[in-house]
Parts: sequence; structure tokens; C-alpha cells
Amino acid sequence: MAVPGLIYEQVKNEFSIRRQQMGFGVGFQPSKGEVEQKIEMAPRIQFLRPDESALIQVGPNLLIVNQLRPYPKWGTFKPLILKNLEIYREVAKPEGFKRILLRYINRFEFPGESIELSDYFNYYPFIPPKIPQAHGPFHIRAEFSYKEGRDRLLMTLGTTTPDKPDVVCLTFDIFYVLAMPNNIALDQASDWIETAHEEINLAFNASITEKCEAMF
Repeated sequence: MAVPGLIYEQVKNEFSIRRQQMGFGVGFQPSKGEVEQKIEMAPRIQFLRPDESALIQVGPNLLIVNQLRPYPKWGTFKPLILKNLEIYREVAKPEGFKRILLRYINRFEFPGESIELSDYFNYYPFIPPKIPQAHGPFHIRAEFSYKEGRDRLLMTLGTTTPDKPDVVCLTFDIFYVLAMPNNIALDQASDWIETAHEEINLAFNASITEKCEAMF
């Protein structure tokens, strides 16, 4: 319980807002060569910037660094991750990584009541010809093996509730995760997240069309 307080003393100049939270989160547990998603509930202490554009979350054996809008370049976000990981290491003295992941949650909004998915994405559900091609909400998920099974990349695309009417809203969730616990040393974090970022970037760009890219 002393760990969050000691971390706060080192980050409070940048992350001055302190907030306690008990809530649900999505966990990723390697199991039999796959990565299972599960719902986890644990106490967390959040440290936020005054504008709430970024935050650090600390819990039992847990460090999360979140970047929200406005999103900076990777050259800004990566040092933020590593800086706070180093602070966490100094205070909590972890032995290694049971799990490490980099995750991007991309939200797309399209005006109108419907869209042709193939106009915007190269990754979408295939509908057999004998079934009506117009469909409602959907959710697809695929998992890919990297580094001889050490890592996994997961991509999920699906509809989500829009904030306003007459809008089609999709969430494209991509994350790269260590699938074999304890296969990354603490001092290998920088190289690992750089690889994770490169693979996520390749997957994202391969999954959208030029028409979709032109939107942003």
C-alpha cells in the first residue's frame, strides 16, 4: 500500500491529480499458446495531469501508462512510458514481467446510417453470398503469433454506441502482448515496446484503405 504514495512523490509535479478507483478492467492471460481476455477487478490509484490528457495507474503488481487526447507522436509517448516504468522499478522493485502489452484503441465515426465496410477497411467480416449483405452490429477478433510464439498481436473490430444520432461508430482495437510470461527482462522493455509499436503500426496501416486514411 505504500507503493502508490512513494510513486506520487516522484510524479506529482506532472501528474498532480490523485484519484482512487475500484473498477473493472480487461486483463490478458496467456493460456495454452493463446491469449485469453478476462475481466479483472482490483484497486488502482490514478495520477492524472491537470488537463487529464495522460495518466498513470498503479495497483498490486500493476503499472499502466495511458495517453488520451490530444495524442502526441510516438517519440513523446514512449519516453513517458519508460520514465514511469523506471520510477515504478525503483519503488516497487519488481522481479520481471509476467505480462506486458502495448494497446491502441481507435475509434472511427462515419456520418450516415450505414457504410460499406470494404470501402474503409481491409479487415472486416466476410458475409457468404446467400446471406443478406446488409447487417447490424458485429464484432470480429483475430490473433496472430509473433517471435516464434513469444508474442501475440490481437485485432478486434466492431460496432460501438455512437455519441450522436445518424453516425456509424466502429472501434478498432489492436494490441501486442507478451504471450510467454517472464520471457522479457525489465531492462528489455524499451526494445520490446518499440517492436510492439512497429507491429501495431504495420497491422493498422494494412487494415485500412486509402479512403479511410484520407479521413484523418
